[in-house]
This record gives sequence, structure tokens and C-alpha cells, in this order.
Amino acid sequence: MDYIFFTGATGGLGSPSVKALSERGYTVFAAGTAEKRLAELGKLKNVIPILTNITDTESVKAARRTVETYTTKLHAVINFAGLTTMCSMVEGDCISTAEKLIDVNIMGMIRVNRIFFDLIYAGAGRIINCSSEAGWMTPQPFVAPYFFTKHAVEAYNDSLRRELIHLGVPVIKIQPGAFKTGILDTASESFEKMLSETTYHKDVLARMKPMMTQELNKGGNPLRVAETLVKAVEAKHPKLKYRIGTGKLLASMEVLPDLWLDRIYGLIFNR
Repeated sequence: MDYIFFTGATGGLGSPSVKALSERGYTVFAAGTAEKRLAELGKLKNVIPILTNITDTESVKAARRTVETYTTKLHAVINFAGLTTMCSMVEGDCISTAEKLIDVNIMGMIRVNRIFFDLIYAGAGRIINCSSEAGWMTPQPFVAPYFFTKHAVEAYNDSLRRELIHLGVPVIKIQPGAFKTGILDTASESFEKMLSETTYHKDVLARMKPMMTQELNKGGNPLRVAETLVKAVEAKHPKLKYRIGTGKLLASMEVLPDLWLDRIYGLIFNR
């Protein structure tokens, strides 16, 4: 029996992925902070819920102790825990917002991989880190904390992968685009908050709102991410990265030089 430790298990991408893995016969340690959602996951076959706060080293160590009551080897550690938000970087509570996203999106991943690494190595396992299209795309305005933490995930992932080559431990990136989960609701809510409180950007944000709403409404089915994740877990020779769900418009913008993109944003913002 193969064991998997999975963070962000109660999220919109995490829950269907945990279910898909359990249906494949893996025993999944589902880690998260939402107790009621964890309890629901615990009703699934092969799922063991563990209340875990990845921003707290002691909490992650306690999760490891729970895992060790079942096994000393892991087939995979999968890091899906993450937050998003929209905010200005020159007003509001941007400092605490940035600190929070850094702690969850990148430091949480670092904590989990460090604390569980010897179990991964003992099981000839692999590490799978969930990045985002925001990890490889040109940063967009008003989402700086999300973009720079996901860019950090990309750099961390690639450096870790090269560090562990000689140990035979694959380190894999999942790069999802927008999917219909609660994270899109969070983005929309934080946008409305920013719009209501801004001093500098009210006209610009008002012009952005229809475009943002249109993009958020294009979110795909999270089951596609679950299917992709299963491939990353089971592939004998996994890809370095699995990219899924990026919209054609956003992808096409990546071929433009930075100066052109700045001019496009200038036109949108009517500068």
C-alpha cells in the first residue's frame, strides 16, 4: 500500500484530487485547517484526515508523528495548500497580506518538504508542488503577492529538483490556470474590497472590473487538475511540469515584450 501526504486537502482543487487518489488505492493523509471539510474527507475510503497548520512548524511535526503511526515511507508529498488575493501594493494592509501569502504559499511548502523528506526518500517517493500559471506568466497589476509567491515556488521547485537529482527523488510542478473553486470567490471578494477602499486606483479598478469578471467566469472543472495530478503521481518518468487550464488570451500575452505589455496596461488604464 502506497501512502501520500497531501496539504491543502480541503481546498477546491485539493478535495477532488484527494478523492481521485483514494479511488486509485492510495492511502492519503489529508492535511488542512478546515475541520468540517476534513471530517467529510475522512468518510472516504483510504483517507486519513490530519488537522495541520503549515505555517506552524510544530503543527507540521505533529502531522508527521501521526503519519508515522501508519508508515515510515511515503510515495509522495503533494503541496496544494495556497492562498490568493487582490490588493494594491501602495495602500491598505498590503504588508500583512504579503506576509500571509509568503508564509502559506512558499514557506509552508518548504516546512512540509523539509520535515517529511526522509519519509519520501525511504519510500523512493516524489515531491509534487502546486504552483500556478502565475508562476510562469508576466506579473499582472493588483495581484503582486500571489504572483511573487508563485514565482518563488517555481524557483524553489527547480532548485530543489536539481539538488535531489543525485538522490533519485523527482520534484514536480503542477501549474493550473483558473478553475471553478472558492479561490475565485476570494479573488472577487478581495477585488471588491480594494475597489471600495482605494484612494489612488478607483477609476482604474472600475475599468478593470468587467475584464476581471469575464476571466473569473472562465474557470474550468477542478476534476481536470485531479486527473493531471494522478498522472504526475503514477508516471514512471514524470514530466518536470504539468501545465493545465491557462486561457488563450493570457497565454498569448506572454509572447509580447514587457514594454508592449506596459503600453497595453496604460491604454486599459487610460493613462
